[in-house]
Amino acid sequence: MDLTDLLFEIYPYAKSLHIMAVISWMAGLFYLPRLFVYHVEQAQKVPDSLPIFVMMEEKLLRIIMRPAMIVSWLAGVIMVLTPGIVDWSSLWPWSKGLSVLGMTWFQHWLLARHREFAAGENTRTGRRYRMMNEVPTLLMVVIVISVIFKF
Repeated sequence: MDLTDLLFEIYPYAKSLHIMAVISWMAGLFYLPRLFVYHVEQAQKVPDSLPIFVMMEEKLLRIIMRPAMIVSWLAGVIMVLTPGIVDWSSLWPWSKGLSVLGMTWFQHWLLARHREFAAGENTRTGRRYRMMNEVPTLLMVVIVISVIFKF
């Protein structure tokens, strides 16, 4: 069996894994900024809650978001490498790819904000985190429209 045959053979598995991993990744990308809002707005009001927020954010990043992002990327690359799946002369793979890079950047931005919280150095407001919470939604819209309509 050559590489092309192997890619065709595993394509449905890669696609299934990709969808499941993206759902998990997106859940984290939606939830972590919301945790940051609560961290900013509620942690000062509840005694001894700061370490709890930091731990929740850390576990979400390390146990759910990072593995989900990695699996999303790996399964996505397998699909992209499968011959005939992507028409590179179309706009959609490029808009999807740029949006995935944007989601990856956003995850790293969230990781940097988590590190600031853990060090007690956050300077952003709950409003700012609410606004940033819209970033993954916008990227998701671009990705879904790109993949479904294949313009």
